[in-house]
Amino acid sequence: MKAVGGDVAEAVDSPRRLTNDEDRARRVRDLIAQVPTPVWGRDELATGEMWNSNSVIAWVIARSGLDAKSIRPPAGGRAPGWQAGLAVARRQNETGITDRPQER
Repeated sequence: MKAVGGDVAEAVDSPRRLTNDEDRARRVRDLIAQVPTPVWGRDELATGEMWNSNSVIAWVIARSGLDAKSIRPPAGGRAPGWQAGLAVARRQNETGITDRPQER
């Protein structure tokens, strides 16, 4: 399964294949419907980082069973929110409980 984004020309590094396992790729696809939906740019899930698109990608990768900790931003790049996605995925993997945003 190959995903191509509309901003490929603006990407700072080449796409990276994370797996050749078709079952794992399907798991990644199927998890999209389960992504937590806190308010973008806030820390409603108490991770110490805002939730954003990087959080979503990190969450999906981690929940799929791929090794998200081995993935690093390209040289000179950064990924704010990445750790938030990993933290929520880790919590869910350990407890089986789906995080919900804190009450406002």
